[in-house]
Amino acid sequence: MTGGETAASGAARQATEPDAASAVARAGARPTIIDVSARAGVSRMTVSRALRAPHLVRPDTREAIARAIDELGYVPDRAAEALSTRRSGFVGLVVPTLTNTNFADAARGLTDIIRRQGYELLIGYTDYDENAMLTHVRDMLGRRAEALVLPAGPRGAALRTLLAGETIPIVQMAGLAPSPVNYMVGYSNHEAGRLAARYLIGLGHTRIGVLAAEGDGLSCDHRGGRRLEGFVEALREAGLRDDLVQRMGKPPVSFTQGAQAMGALLERAPDLHAVFAVSDLVGVGALMECRRRGVRVPEDVSLMGFGGFEIGREVVPALTTVAVDYRAIGERTGRVVLDLLAGVRDVPPVVDLGVMLTERETTAFRPALGPVPA
Repeated sequence: MTGGETAASGAARQATEPDAASAVARAGARPTIIDVSARAGVSRMTVSRALRAPHLVRPDTREAIARAIDELGYVPDRAAEALSTRRSGFVGLVVPTLTNTNFADAARGLTDIIRRQGYELLIGYTDYDENAMLTHVRDMLGRRAEALVLPAGPRGAALRTLLAGETIPIVQMAGLAPSPVNYMVGYSNHEAGRLAARYLIGLGHTRIGVLAAEGDGLSCDHRGGRRLEGFVEALREAGLRDDLVQRMGKPPVSFTQGAQAMGALLERAPDLHAVFAVSDLVGVGALMECRRRGVRVPEDVSLMGFGGFEIGREVVPALTTVAVDYRAIGERTGRVVLDLLAGVRDVPPVVDLGVMLTERETTAFRPALGPVPA
């Protein structure tokens, strides 16, 4: 109802129509938009307009329609709407794993932004399997996703071919790839690894190990791999050995894998000075293993992770980490998606939100050696 039509002016029409609630109850059917219009005393077109563009409908009319919807338990038929408008109203998001709370934070930030324009999020996860991502992307395109948000990383030939012919917005989120092929929002995993190495070297540590995931080909943590590359690169630049890398199994990594890898690394190099875990989950598992073995952190070994997970703040001692604001990444990605859907020109192809070193209690200066210049 727009212009002069009000809930009151629809009363006469409502009186001539059957009581929506009782009719639905008798039929045992799901309420329809016709039932809502009868209950609210407005036209079906007005109900549709209130759902699609509420700012075009008078406030008192919107309230009457909202009451009718609540009383009837009405659920809009999005499939029918998609057929009539050729718009699905959803954005597809594919993430590597659901066990990583950072990806959950990114999804929440993304959802908060796109919902302001009436879009919803459809999520799929891959467990770091390229074939699973291909399946999710095919399914989302088949359901007419209006935009896709995908994890950064190498893409197989089949996925590249599939995406090459698409005209909908495609945004890579989280890691920044060296050669962007779509829009990208995130941070450099390579620089995050370099930052971690320079920090530990600056504390005077010279025997530094790394805990990283296994995996290659179609099942690989490419983002963790880039952090490892950056870390090892910085070690080499400082003239330090770079062979103390302990692999722990295929992704997604876990506390248990971190503990097992830390145990194996300590047996290989009992005189370790420091360890970088490519994920805070791994770092917390490594911390627990040190406790079991009587290795003091940070007195005997400095330990740091990546990601800024909540558990890293709560363990004792609290875990030093390279933190990422995934909520902000999700929100910025949402803004990029909405701009692209709205046809905004000059949307930046790459948005680098960076990372931040968060120094806590698991790292310490090694006074016996003195700091090594970065």
